[in-house]
Amino acid sequence: MATSTYKLTPWQQACYYAAFAAVYALSLLPLRVLYCLSDATYMLVYHLVRYRRRLVERHLRESFPEKSPAELRRTARAFYHWLCDFIFENIKLFSASPEEMRRRMRFTNPGLLERYMKAGRGVILYLGHHANWEWVSTISLHMPPGFHASQVYHVLENHVIDKLMLYPRSRMGNDNVAMHEVLRYIVANRNAGRTVGIGLIADQAPYWNNIGHWLTFLNHEQTPVLTGPEKLARRFDMVCLYLDMRRLRRGYYEAELHVVTDTPTADPPLQQTERYYQMLENTIRRDPACYLWTHKRWKRTREQYDSMIDPATGKLKF
Repeated sequence: MATSTYKLTPWQQACYYAAFAAVYALSLLPLRVLYCLSDATYMLVYHLVRYRRRLVERHLRESFPEKSPAELRRTARAFYHWLCDFIFENIKLFSASPEEMRRRMRFTNPGLLERYMKAGRGVILYLGHHANWEWVSTISLHMPPGFHASQVYHVLENHVIDKLMLYPRSRMGNDNVAMHEVLRYIVANRNAGRTVGIGLIADQAPYWNNIGHWLTFLNHEQTPVLTGPEKLARRFDMVCLYLDMRRLRRGYYEAELHVVTDTPTADPPLQQTERYYQMLENTIRRDPACYLWTHKRWKRTREQYDSMIDPATGKLKF
């Protein structure tokens, strides 16, 4: 289920159905065949197009100064291999059966989430852009009947692609909640007596007026970060869990839940956010090739922020 309210024009509807048919047909191929296409895509993206090669190499070099140039090159190549696999794995999600996804995406301790939600505690599940975060939408397959999960997403400007992306994310019964509707969604569910479990990817580069804190992340001092999840947890006294996800081999992932905090209102300010980033960094350092290095994570600087934001109001000066 998706909560977006935009309506496609007739032309957009036609484009959507054409794109959906093409992607769905491709998804019907066995994953081993899709991986052959992934290998061909890697050769194109890495060697010919050189998609964001300089950015990726710079990010790796700055994040892991202790690694040799040869190690960094191997990591970069492994990253592009994984990125192409990630694309085709998520095409497969358009038609993969629940049985296949249970086998390929394993959660080692889903009982931790179940226990908190049975106790009536809302849960915020922190994710990162590591491994196949899109497959986390299958978590309901590992929970008892009646379990209801949701995930926050950023509405894309291209509504055709946006609607196309919502389909695989909701196939296993999850709600897709637009970022600007999160507060309303939580309040509506609480008023209806429903316990909310909501997944949030929180390691994006925030917009200038959404920067809530600065910390050191992957050897980058003064990394701007979002603090929205922490604010939600404090406001609604929600338990915060972190999903530590690892790639076992091609097409197989494993995820383990860890408690970030179950006392958000008692924790010192920003402690929850800093714990999440430390957990995420540990995950990335264990397997750096499976992190989204093409994302312009460090494009905003503290100097720019100080020149643009009014410290009294926290808003842009112009």
